[in-house]
Parts: sequence; C-alpha cells; structure tokens
Amino acid sequence: MEIDFKGINVIGFDADDTLWVNETYFRDTEDKFADLLEKYETKNKIDQELFRTEIKNLDLYGYGIKGFTLSMIECALDLSNNNVSSKTIGALLDLGKEMITKPVELLNGVEEVLKNLKDKYRLIVLTKGDLLDQERKLERSGLSEYFHHVEVLSDKKEKNYIDLLEHLQIKPSEFLMIGNSLKSDVLPLVEIGARALHVPFHTTWEHEEVRGPIENKGYMTMSNLTDILEYV
Repeated sequence: MEIDFKGINVIGFDADDTLWVNETYFRDTEDKFADLLEKYETKNKIDQELFRTEIKNLDLYGYGIKGFTLSMIECALDLSNNNVSSKTIGALLDLGKEMITKPVELLNGVEEVLKNLKDKYRLIVLTKGDLLDQERKLERSGLSEYFHHVEVLSDKKEKNYIDLLEHLQIKPSEFLMIGNSLKSDVLPLVEIGARALHVPFHTTWEHEEVRGPIENKGYMTMSNLTDILEYV
C-alpha cells in the first residue's frame, strides 16, 4: 500500500536492524548458549526456556543485551537445577560482553538515505533498549551528525509515542516513522495518526512478531531503505 508523504516534517528511525545489524548477534549468542547447556536439555527446549525467561524479565530489565545476559544466567541455573558451573556462568558473562563490544555494522544504504534527508527533514532516532549501549552504538556508527534528537524508550507502545511527540512538539500528522518491526515501529504510529514505513529485516525476535491478519492502512512496506528516496 502506498501512503501520502505530503506534510511530513519529521522522520523517526528505529536503530537496531533498521540502521545497523542487531538481531543476528542475539541469534548467534542463543546458539552458543544452547551449546553451553547441551548436557542439561535439548536445543529446542533451551531456546524455549530462554525466551520464556526473557519475556518474564522484560518488566524488570527492559530490552537490551544486559537484560538478555541476566536472563541467560537465570535460565542456565534453572535448567541445571543450580548445578551449572561457575566456569559456564563466566562464559555467559563473556558472551554478553562480546555482544556489547561488537562493531557496528551499518545496513545497506543507511548513510546514503540520511545524507539525502538531513537537509529536508528533522531526523530523530527512536529506539528501545539499554541507554548506555544504544548511545555507544550510535557514537560508533558515525551517524550522530544526521540526527536532531535521540530517544531511548522503555517500550514502543502508543502512549510512549504520544508522550514523546508531545514533548518534542511534533504533530502525529507531520511525523513518519521508519523501522523493521510492525509491532513496535509501525502499528502504534498508525493508531495515533502518524505514518510509518516498514523495512523488514531478515531476522525478527519472536516477541516482535505480529500474529493474525493485519489491516494495512497508514503504512507502506519497502524491501530496501533506499527505496524511500523515490518518495521524499
């Protein structure tokens, strides 16, 4: 579905898996986690229990690598009936640190798009996750110069967007959000009267998947971020 881009003054970008690679590192780490715990359970069961633990802990830890690492440790203790070795716990902590220190890998076309848009629109980053980690990634990405504002949200629900747009004095009708998650970056914006552009990433966390039929109104799906340059 095509949308009308007229009247847009501000464009928001999700960060993880929209500007740079992120979810791939979580999937790789989950595989390593399963390898470390293989003597206690099957990989399928380990994956299920880790996901269950992550979801249970979201309200406590929020999104991001630090919460994920704590959930890995908790899950390892549960699966092993508290018999997991201190060496394995140390290995899990190392996995978390390895994720945090990963180089930032920009997705194709990101800098080209930002260069083309920066003088036409007010550009902002709207992401969720750990504040320190997201600030660190943005700095290492070399993209900071393109953005007027950066906001790390605790969640991406309608109220989070309403409160932020009001704070920044942005009308929803003037705002376009770009992201890879229908659940977090697209559907909440459509509901509050903004517009949204969905650019899927090849890997999506199960928690971000949308179940059931979706009425496509108010947003557009593009296979590549650079496709937006044909419209704005």
